Amino acid sequence: MPNYHFFLPFFFFSFSFICCSFNKHGGGVPLPALAMAQNTTIVHVGLVLDLEILAGKRSHASISMALDDFYASHPSYKTRLLIHSRDSKRNIIHAASAALDLLKNFQAQVILGPLTSPQAVFITDLGDKTQVPIVSFSVTSPSISPENTPYFVRTTVNDSSQVGAISSLVKSFGWREVVLVYENTEYGSGVIPYLVDAFQEIDARVPYRSLISPSANDDQLNEKLYKLMTMQTRVFVVHMRSSLASRLFLKAKEIGMMEEGYVWIMTDGIGNMIDSLDPRSIDAMQGAVAMRSYVPRSQTFANFTTRWKARFRLENPSSEPADPSVFELWAYDTVWALAMATEKAGVSNSSFRKLPGGDNSTDLGKLGISQNGPELLEALLSTRFKGLSGEFRLVNGQQQLSVFEIVNVIGKGARQIAFWTPKFEISKQFTSASPANLKTIIWPGDTITVSKGWEIPTNGKRLKIGVPVKNGFNELVKVVHDNTTNRTTVTGYCIDVFDAIMQSLPYAVPYDYLPFEIPGKNYTDLVYQVFLQKYDAVVGDVTIIAHRSNYVDFTLPYTESGVSMIALVKENKRRNMWIFLKPLTTNLWLGTLSFFFFTGCVVWLIEHRINPEFRGPPSQQLGIIFYFAFSTLVFAHRERLQSNLSRVVVVIWVFVVLILTSSYTASLTSMLTVQQLQPTVTDLTEILKNGEHIGYQYGSFVVDILRRVGFKDHQMMTYSTREEYKEALIKGSANGGVAAILDEIPYLKLFFSKYCTNFTMVGKTYKTDGFGFAFPLGSPLSRDVSRAILSVTESDMMLAIEKKWFGDMTSCPSESSKLSSSSLNFSSFSGLFLITGAVSVLALILFFTIYVYQNWNELRTVATESSVWTRTGAWIKHFDQRDLNSHTFRREGQMTMSNRKSKQESLRTASVPATPVFDGCQSPMSIQLTDMNCGTPEGMFSAELGIQSVETQTEDAPVRITELASAE
Repeated sequence: MPNYHFFLPFFFFSFSFICCSFNKHGGGVPLPALAMAQNTTIVHVGLVLDLEILAGKRSHASISMALDDFYASHPSYKTRLLIHSRDSKRNIIHAASAALDLLKNFQAQVILGPLTSPQAVFITDLGDKTQVPIVSFSVTSPSISPENTPYFVRTTVNDSSQVGAISSLVKSFGWREVVLVYENTEYGSGVIPYLVDAFQEIDARVPYRSLISPSANDDQLNEKLYKLMTMQTRVFVVHMRSSLASRLFLKAKEIGMMEEGYVWIMTDGIGNMIDSLDPRSIDAMQGAVAMRSYVPRSQTFANFTTRWKARFRLENPSSEPADPSVFELWAYDTVWALAMATEKAGVSNSSFRKLPGGDNSTDLGKLGISQNGPELLEALLSTRFKGLSGEFRLVNGQQQLSVFEIVNVIGKGARQIAFWTPKFEISKQFTSASPANLKTIIWPGDTITVSKGWEIPTNGKRLKIGVPVKNGFNELVKVVHDNTTNRTTVTGYCIDVFDAIMQSLPYAVPYDYLPFEIPGKNYTDLVYQVFLQKYDAVVGDVTIIAHRSNYVDFTLPYTESGVSMIALVKENKRRNMWIFLKPLTTNLWLGTLSFFFFTGCVVWLIEHRINPEFRGPPSQQLGIIFYFAFSTLVFAHRERLQSNLSRVVVVIWVFVVLILTSSYTASLTSMLTVQQLQPTVTDLTEILKNGEHIGYQYGSFVVDILRRVGFKDHQMMTYSTREEYKEALIKGSANGGVAAILDEIPYLKLFFSKYCTNFTMVGKTYKTDGFGFAFPLGSPLSRDVSRAILSVTESDMMLAIEKKWFGDMTSCPSESSKLSSSSLNFSSFSGLFLITGAVSVLALILFFTIYVYQNWNELRTVATESSVWTRTGAWIKHFDQRDLNSHTFRREGQMTMSNRKSKQESLRTASVPATPVFDGCQSPMSIQLTDMNCGTPEGMFSAELGIQSVETQTEDAPVRITELASAE
């Protein structure tokens, strides 16, 4: 807030003369006499207005009318306001002197007014010192706040409350830049910081502020407006008094700034007064949008309007008033609130209390302090009622308004297009959010087409486009200067892309290319020239990286992104006797051997109890496990499997073996027959570890990546052309060259387009954002160019530009095709191993489940053993036995019985005497061959070497009897 206190001595010096002037000329327009009841306390109220201007006369009419209406409605009140008006004559000194006169000569308990913020600065200081409330219904500047001056009461709306509505409007149309046009006064500058903060929250910039003096003449206004015309921004927010705004818009229309493409947004200081402006001013504002405090229309408001016009004509017979604005409503409500507060506070006298030790040499020191001030202030702040302007409610010493009207100046007045509230922001109804937030707006130039918010001025300068000048990779950017004609020609891939993009914009943008010498500098230096405003943009092979974006706004990238490394490839001529192991990696070899053994164990466990081929001594069984498993490698297994579970396991495993052997054969064949090309280095860490040199392009940011990795300056070599790249790589680090070159992928592609063989791209790719165009921070052109980049890159135009400068790169073989295939690893076959492993485990679980179920009684008997090791051994021993109930051994038993019967028949018919068999029932010498009736129903001979066995067959089961044979 400006410090005006040095004017006070002058005020007091001239105070006597001004007071005499007031007394001589009547002190302004007198208020009507009041009919007062008996025992009524008179409370003196001072009124300071600019009675020479229309706004002061309109406010005076509202105040006098409010005083009559209030006491006519409240005849029983014991207090009466007696208002003494003074004319400030539109002067700060007169306003302060008027307030001092009211305090000294009338001991005013409250001062109403003034109309303007500069006048209020002095009067609020007087109010704080004398504890007299200063109540203003028209001072809206946030620079004067009840927080800083506690005896200042604002019964109007703070200007800062509308910044949300203005920023929401700007955001809804996507404008990125706004120029502020405001008067150079306390009122004009007070809201500017709030507007700037609100625009920053929606990512909109304020590139310029135009300050206009209230006393500016027409030539000065034209000068300000012509300067705005030369700028790109076409969105203007105007904050000034309506009288100055009328002059500004008349001049703007005169020079052509109220045409299509311009956007004018006015604050409520102008919007609230539109209906009271003259027709010529309204005609000049056609298409502008304004904020306006919302006042609901009602029958009460209509009746007030009629009576107010009559009162205004009575006080100003020579003027025909327009409808009352919101300021007249606030003035009316303020008087009602003050009358209520005076009655509530119980003001009984209007005396001032002298301060002990006060300075009586000045009029201010003689005033003292109001005895009713604190109580009257508290009563006024707590007053609540329904007024003409809406709900009267003071919060923190000022009126609160939660609804703003957004209006469009059309025809003879303003048309409502939307509401704004803190809850719903912009909507057609302030009580709820609306899908279509705004009605159709008629913009300047009588168009409904929304301005993009900026334009290249036709009378402005052409854009200066900086382009890099360098020696190599001229396919991207090439600058040639003709000394004969002194003309500079700029060509290249980047230039053609930019030209195509600018031509695709819906508007014309004139520009010129200006060369920038890269040698001795780098691309960051070029980008920084835009920040220094030496260039309007930079076009070329400029990479989008983080630290550059601190100075400029980049468009979307138009090339492939990334940084990679190229190295020389050489044939791998190493051949050795162990090359057959190379097709598979170590982990795949070990994994395959493990699964061979695992599959053999699974098959052995399932077949051991039922298949004789999987039985025998431990060494034989171990051999069977390995032999059977590895014989599947060449499909030479001959063991006959008896269980369906083992058959399923083997079928799956054979399928896996088939794929493994096929892949192994193909890889080994490739290694033995195809030329083996290997890069000389594989990554940066290898080069750094070996202490070799690495190259990069001159002026590139790639050097920062190398330094982060750990390379020293003496290890890094700079090159400019593809030919230099090739020579350095062929020489190698040991012969004055480099082991590899690190560069961006677009440059590497250009290198491969010429040198397809003997080089390859290796190592990791470092992420970058590719090439982009650089514009100043906040430039609206960068957003439109980014949209155009998407359009051009998705069209055939981009392919034509690439073919023009890079040629047909499909003829060059890819880098991966020039290298030998790597060894097969375990992860390549992990799915197959997972399948065969899962099938084997499931088969094993199912087998043991069946085994335990069928032998549960015997296993439970074994489980009664006391020692764990004893039980375990018993279970293993039980598992090692043959499963006589299996179909394999049942079939074998039947075959054995049939063979024995055949032997019996052959023995009966033979001529060899049979050996008698002793059965214990008779003497051995008396037994005949036909005696088979002792102890058995039937008999059958079996002669063996020294042992005879008779096997009898009953209906239930075979019985074997072994007897001792007689020996000779």
